[in-house]
Amino acid sequence: MTHDELMTLPVAVPLETANRALHLGRTTGYHLARTGRYPVRVLRHGRAYKVSRYDLHRHLGVASAGPTNDEA
Repeated sequence: MTHDELMTLPVAVPLETANRALHLGRTTGYHLARTGRYPVRVLRHGRAYKVSRYDLHRHLGVASAGPTNDEA
């Protein structure tokens, strides 16, 4: 997943998208989510797993291009 793709993610992404960003396979990603060992916090919505963009960016060390304290 490219930096531009990461920056345009919605607030919550499906586990499949997070798996792609973290270079995890589908089976491995779901297994880690089910067992509570996924690299970032996983949100459960009914039967679906989601990951917040914030947690994903933070884990990957990706900073947003927002204003800094110097610019504000």
